[in-house]
Amino acid sequence: PLCAIIDFLIGWTKGVFWKFNIPVIGLFTIGVCTAAMEWGAWKVNAGDLKPGETLPVPELPEEMSLTHSDMLRKSFGQPRGSSGPKQGGGGPPKLGDHPPWVPKIQGSIGLMFNACDYIDRTFIEYMANQMGMPAWGMGPLLPQQYWNSSGSLIHNRERQSNFTEDEITQWLDSKRKPRKSVSYVAFGSEVGPTMEEHPQLAGALEELDRPFVWVIQPESGGLDKKVDRGLIICGWVPQLLILSHKSMGGFLSHCGWNSTMEAIGRGIPFLAWPVRGDQYFNAKLVVSYHKVGYRVAHDLSLLITKDDILKGVERLMGDIQMKRRVVALSAQFEHGFPATSVTALDAFEDFI
Repeated sequence: PLCAIIDFLIGWTKGVFWKFNIPVIGLFTIGVCTAAMEWGAWKVNAGDLKPGETLPVPELPEEMSLTHSDMLRKSFGQPRGSSGPKQGGGGPPKLGDHPPWVPKIQGSIGLMFNACDYIDRTFIEYMANQMGMPAWGMGPLLPQQYWNSSGSLIHNRERQSNFTEDEITQWLDSKRKPRKSVSYVAFGSEVGPTMEEHPQLAGALEELDRPFVWVIQPESGGLDKKVDRGLIICGWVPQLLILSHKSMGGFLSHCGWNSTMEAIGRGIPFLAWPVRGDQYFNAKLVVSYHKVGYRVAHDLSLLITKDDILKGVERLMGDIQMKRRVVALSAQFEHGFPATSVTALDAFEDFI
């Protein structure tokens, strides 16, 4: 082989390739913004930030300056009982510490990021300069059907939830007027609000005077019974179908990287509710840098309340300028896989 491309999460495997004199490329499947901000936070000793203080990171945009609230993380215990909703938790060491991925990429001759130059150029260049090696943004790494169906609904009929795709589409079609009036609430399959916050979310959706789609996990303890309006999908969800529908107007999201890219590519703004790990800096990228979303609350380490959620959704859904910004940002994805990423892949091939 000419080289081995290794996810930094299994960076221990690089020694196998070195035995055969095969060079290694470090692959980041998380967003490059997170890697850059973790490195920058360590370089500027951001762990010492006090409330009210702001700390810029040299070579990164002023909008990404670190604040005390950026350094706060919610503590999570183990879920109690098998019927309770999954809780978030875990994540990297305390921010401001040495990033855990640094030793895992040592000895690499280059870095690949699940990123797009159009969205992340500043952060790709920062990582190349700081790590002293070439870096390429060769994403977003989304399903082929995402790129093949630009501007139309994206179907995946191989998987099912408690509603069929046809039933979901029919419900969304019924909400076409006014356009972009539906809120989408989903946290992925691995993380979610705490057990104390789930009732707050259910209460907010119950009072919300807007149509919504809410995705819950099968073990959510009957929370679906506590909300009488909206479309509540249990288990797996055809997210690409929902995000690509013309009625969709906002996304209350944990800001996992793939979900973030999927929504930006379809011109959907965010109400950011990060739960762990890279989601916090993904949210900062969306809210502070690209300005296509709001945080659900200023201090994400505290309990998110029903009032936080209601105010956040209303603010998001009523912001016409924000919707215009995210639609403009999505233009890069209109014609399929980004041309900048194709160029980056060509540059990588030339390098090898």
